[in-house]
Amino acid sequence: MSEALKALSDAGVSIWLDDLSRERLDSGNLEQLIKEQHVVGVTTNPTIFANALSKGEAYDQQVKGLAAAGKTTAEAIREITTTDVRNACDVFTDVYKATDGVDGRVSIEVEPGLAMDTDGTIDQAKELWATVDRPNVLIKIPATKPGLPAITAATAAGISVNVTLIFGLERYQGVMDAYFSGLEQAADAGIDLSTIRSVASFFVSRVDTEYDKRLDAIGSDEAKSLRSKAAIANARLAYAAYQEAFSSDRWKALEAKGAGVQRPLWASTGVKDPNLPDTLYVTELVVANTVNTMPEKTLNAVADHGEIAGDKVTGTADEAQQVMDRLTAVGISYDDVIDILEKEGVDKFDVSWGELEQTVTDALKAATSA
Repeated sequence: MSEALKALSDAGVSIWLDDLSRERLDSGNLEQLIKEQHVVGVTTNPTIFANALSKGEAYDQQVKGLAAAGKTTAEAIREITTTDVRNACDVFTDVYKATDGVDGRVSIEVEPGLAMDTDGTIDQAKELWATVDRPNVLIKIPATKPGLPAITAATAAGISVNVTLIFGLERYQGVMDAYFSGLEQAADAGIDLSTIRSVASFFVSRVDTEYDKRLDAIGSDEAKSLRSKAAIANARLAYAAYQEAFSSDRWKALEAKGAGVQRPLWASTGVKDPNLPDTLYVTELVVANTVNTMPEKTLNAVADHGEIAGDKVTGTADEAQQVMDRLTAVGISYDDVIDILEKEGVDKFDVSWGELEQTVTDALKAATSA
């Protein structure tokens, strides 16, 4: 076992893998990561499924069956992805039970095309929840404005939600409020709140990518000194907001009824800039009661040479705010950065979904003509 990953886990960070494939499931690789790399959960997205389906032959048998049954592309995607997620949930059953439902979680996302459709998101969240039919699945709902009431409605229905595509602090406040409202409605409906879990996926590396592009364009010494500081500062301020919300009287009333906290999840933790340490968004965001979901490349980097030096987040809010204030002072609008990142995030998943649809369409045609 990796000492660095053990130290990260011991520090209270749940290590989730940001990847899933039929090959990983069939080969036993996922079980190996659980046993040897402290992996206690998995996240997926359209990009991950598109990549998985485009490689190898692991899906061939299922695709042939779907083609023979006359399934549409949309139906085939649903069956293929929910099969992977259901099987992964089963692999994580022991982790789920050992952690009282906190970990052992596998996420599956509503279609990106529903990001601005509240009712469509609610309907698909309920459908995915029923189709996977495992208590340790998380349904990913984007933190767009139309996504917020969907988060509340899904939570109120007893569905465990992974809120994704969070970039900004104001929207994060809205996400936590949506979760609280959903729990309050669930309690009123007589649902056992201890059965509902949630994480809030706060994206990290993309924030630096957008800020650094703008800092490079400014080109001053002050701007250069601020490169690659925005993402970590933003995440640390998010953690401070989490601490405040989950120490409020409103939360304490829900906690007394058995509710579990909505943990911050650090997403997009693979480093985009090759000049940065490849473990940066892991080692600098160590703090208890959080999740860090990593692509395998980042997981391996942390295992190999990550230096875990304990809590790097608690008590850093003032320093983080100073960084964000300096970024504003050099002429970068925080709100503009966040708006662009959210739009790009939705667009990127839309593109990946289109690639997934094309891959499955081609596979169905090939299976039909074979």
